Amino acid sequence: MAHNTTYIKSRKHLTTTTRQASLTTLATATSAAALLALGLPAQAQTAGGGAQATTPTAAAPAATGATLKEVKVESARDTGYQPGAPSSPKYTQPLVDTPQTITVIRKEVLQDQAATTLTDALRNTPGITFQLGENGNTATGDAVFLRGYDTQGSIFVDGVRDVGSIARDMFNIEQVEVIKGPAGADIGRGAPTGYINLSSKQPVRGDVSSASLSVGTDDQKRVTADINRALGETSAVRLNLMAQNSGTPGRDYVRNQRWGFAPSVAFGLGTDTRTTLQYLHMDQSNRPDGGLPTTGLAGYYLAQLAARGGTGPRADTSNYYGWLSDHDDVKADQLTARFERDLAPGVTLRNLTRWGRSTQDLVLTAPFSSSLVTPNLNDPATWSMRVLPQGKHQRNTVLANQTNLTADLDVGGLKHNVTAGLELGREEQVTRARAAAIDASNGVRVVSNGTASYQSFVNLYNPDPNRAFVPVVDSGARTEGKVSTAALYAFDTVELNRQWQLNGGLRYEHYRTDFHSVAATGTTTAPVDTDGSGNLFTGKLGLVYKPADNGSIYAAYATSAKPPGSDFALSTVDANINHPNRDPQKARTAELGTKWEVLNRQLTLTAAAFRTENRNEQVVVDATTNETLQFGKTRVQGLELSAAGQITPAWQVIGGVARIDTKIVEGPSTQNLAVIRYSPKLTATLWTTYRLPMGLTVGGGVRYVDTQMRSTSNAAITATSFFPQVPSYTVFDAMLGYEVNRNVSLQLNVFNLADKFYLARVNNAGNRYLLGAPRSALLTANVKF
Repeated sequence: MAHNTTYIKSRKHLTTTTRQASLTTLATATSAAALLALGLPAQAQTAGGGAQATTPTAAAPAATGATLKEVKVESARDTGYQPGAPSSPKYTQPLVDTPQTITVIRKEVLQDQAATTLTDALRNTPGITFQLGENGNTATGDAVFLRGYDTQGSIFVDGVRDVGSIARDMFNIEQVEVIKGPAGADIGRGAPTGYINLSSKQPVRGDVSSASLSVGTDDQKRVTADINRALGETSAVRLNLMAQNSGTPGRDYVRNQRWGFAPSVAFGLGTDTRTTLQYLHMDQSNRPDGGLPTTGLAGYYLAQLAARGGTGPRADTSNYYGWLSDHDDVKADQLTARFERDLAPGVTLRNLTRWGRSTQDLVLTAPFSSSLVTPNLNDPATWSMRVLPQGKHQRNTVLANQTNLTADLDVGGLKHNVTAGLELGREEQVTRARAAAIDASNGVRVVSNGTASYQSFVNLYNPDPNRAFVPVVDSGARTEGKVSTAALYAFDTVELNRQWQLNGGLRYEHYRTDFHSVAATGTTTAPVDTDGSGNLFTGKLGLVYKPADNGSIYAAYATSAKPPGSDFALSTVDANINHPNRDPQKARTAELGTKWEVLNRQLTLTAAAFRTENRNEQVVVDATTNETLQFGKTRVQGLELSAAGQITPAWQVIGGVARIDTKIVEGPSTQNLAVIRYSPKLTATLWTTYRLPMGLTVGGGVRYVDTQMRSTSNAAITATSFFPQVPSYTVFDAMLGYEVNRNVSLQLNVFNLADKFYLARVNNAGNRYLLGAPRSALLTANVKF
């Protein structure tokens, strides 16, 4: 639970900057004694830029009767949810003067919401949905769709691409930044509608530590610790720890078990030369959720059930269709070295070097509600459904070096804020495919089109996770992909006068993609060994008008590009979008917006209208010959409003609403003017907390997601189609916090307060879905020491 109360200790007494007058003298004295017992120093600074106390004093004159020098106590203002600047040095202006839609989700928001994963954090910004995907590849990770486009490959940590379909924990994250619109000049290749950056925690000066313990319904258990200690006047060490072993609300057998630690050390804090070394280790041993069958949901239709109206009863949402041996084991390591040097006033050189590796061992069982066996059509208890165990073993490795120079210059009578740099990177992905070994001992013989095979089936309404075991073994298929890049970029913000700023930037990037694949054992498919290379030029331009110091009106234009093979897959088939000879997909966005910092600059309000077009998509122009052309074009346009910060020191708020319209502008006739799937027209989110007297805090939030089309086609739904769309939903959450004393607070979070049934994700084929978490509760004890 984030608080605005800031406690400051001087040498002779203890004061509070915003302490309520109703606190008793006895409580104050008791708290002071507790702090003294813990040995807290006279000067402290919070890890998030919180309170800092200074007590400059002069030596007492020797019996002269002279008056002591005035003692000053200063406290940095607690900004609560008010977004700070993005952590990247590529952004040289305050957020209010940056001509782009950017959402900054601070750690205070995450703490108040008990948000533990990136998926949880992203619920604080509109325009984002989550996909289930196929073959288990996106069922277990942060499968993010941003303004209609897959953004899973555009997730960064400290400005370095973080690849892999894994779930990212927030225990070592300072803030989450969602940058919307093409950002090729910032990050290189990427999604047409933006990227997500996670800013990790770093050591700060002073001794500030905290810990939390959470327990909740559905066997939820989690503990974290954040310990920062000064090693001297200019150096500090920080250690973040996390362990969790939890069930999943509403789901039998599904578990999330993980632990991690992140030590870091910094030297030269507060000096011209600063060095930071960071390490992160994450270990996950989860039992994944393969989903639930869509049978019985509105819109579901299966021809073999025509006599029953094309559907059947809905399965119990607690059913688990996998085996107890299903697993999602992830190990991730990340080593980062940062160096910063102030070369002159306003001139800073930065370098970041990172090596990272994550390994995922996945076995997941998915239900297929379109493959039913119905011995007695009138007795659903006899129905069984095909399930497919599937798996993969994937290793992702990243090596990156980034050098950046920022400088404040006066040239030709104009003020320039320049940032330029060189980025070198190499990303590798090695995947070993796994397949279910189904035979006569553990499967059912099925004949289709004269071909016999064994398949696994389970009772649709009463699955047994202890049924005959189906092993998932290496199939022999293997792919190896590598993307190497070298990029130069430069940005400049020119202050034309007090009211006008011109912002622009360019990036040149050379890329090379290498791909090697081997087919499964026993097949005759020839190995694939191919590569490609090319150059990308991207840029952005923005004009900012400032009618007042606390506001801006802007117009911006930006581009991005995504070359073939950038997701670690190339093809030798000419009709494939990932053939090396294909042109990169290119996106461009125009945006008109305004930003204002109101209420003593503690609340940021933004509004933006945008239009994005993505070109060079691959489309089939002749279904008979499979002839394809690279002329597809899609469009996303809309309006987004947001607010973040504090209305009063006691009242915090973050939220937004986005209205988007999507179209497939150029493509096959059946898709012409159709919408982009997983793109709800309206999404909205709001979270707010209010601190009452006597340490009580109440909070709550609401999330709304409009209907999402599962198919891109605008053709009429036929009798053989099922589940064409994901229904809309509204979910309410609540929080109640109590500050026991300055060191201890309690927090109760209740999720899905109305116990709303909703679909969180649906796979491409419409066979299965992931359940939106039903009502659940989490009680957390927070301790500062």
